[in-house]
Parts: sequence; C-alpha cells; structure tokens
Amino acid sequence: MPQGRPAIPVPLQRQVLMEAGHRCAIPTCRSTPVEFAHIKPYAQAKEHTFDNLIALCPTCHARFDRGDIDAPSMRQYKLNLGLLHGRYGPLELQALQWFASHPNQLEINIPRGMDWAFGNLTLDGLATVEDRPPTWASVHDGSIGTVGLRLTGKGHEAVRRIIKAEPVEPTDDPSPA
Repeated sequence: MPQGRPAIPVPLQRQVLMEAGHRCAIPTCRSTPVEFAHIKPYAQAKEHTFDNLIALCPTCHARFDRGDIDAPSMRQYKLNLGLLHGRYGPLELQALQWFASHPNQLEINIPRGMDWAFGNLTLDGLATVEDRPPTWASVHDGSIGTVGLRLTGKGHEAVRRIIKAEPVEPTDDPSPA
C-alpha cells in the first residue's frame, strides 16, 4: 500500500470479496488469491468505495494497471457482478462460469431432482433442463441419474456478454424465450 494511503476498511474488503466470490472478478480468470483494485485510480478518487473497488488476481491487476484491460471494461465487470450475484445462486453462477470456460459444450449433467437449484436460469430463459430416462446403470446402482442443463440461445448470448465485458441485461420478462 502506498505511503499515506489509508487501509481499506475490513468490512469493505469483505463486501468486495463476497461480491466476487473470493476470486478474480474477470469472468475468464476467476483465479485466487486476489488483491483489491481501484477502478478509478486512488490518486484521483482519494477514497475507498465499494463501487470503485474490484477483486482481481495479481496478474489481472497488473494487466489493468498496464492498460491491457481498460477502465470501461473493468466498470462493466463490476456492474455485471452486481447484477449476476443479485439474481443467481452459487450453483447457477458456477454453471455460467463453466459454460464460459467451455464454449463448445452444449450442456452439463446435474443430479436428477437438483433442477430447483438452477431455477432462475430456467425462469429467465437462459437454460433448460432436459430430462433423460434413467439408464440401466443408474437403476442398478441405486443412483437417481442425471438431467441435462442446456443453455438456450439467450443463455449463450448472456455468457458471451459476460466474457466480453458487455452489459448483461436484467430480464424484464421472466418467461423463457
């Protein structure tokens, strides 16, 4: 921390870390450990505020400081974090992250009966749950089997926007597209 700059208050640090899930806020990174970065440089802002702080891994923080990641993108990452964390649960966010990291995959397997944990993704039309008949193996071993969580076109567009630091649109119409 530069000399003369006050420390970031611990409650504010906690709030920023929780917003980013204690990982780098860059959707294609999500590394740990993280540092606190000022979107508008502290030298200009002269204060620590939630809206101006973002959690970044040391590599992404250095890239931001060098200008490899621009301030408008960083501001959009911050806005998207707030929208996504306000609407989706941890499993839904992990699913979106997985799809962002595996752009050619069409669906993931989730345990049968866990589709409720992805309810806002399906309600917003970003994903569908594809039922599958139980296989002989699942009947034989007593497991409940799986269903497929499949991104819709709207879901693929949302993941693309998250990765590209473009605004993620809140849904006005909760019915599936």
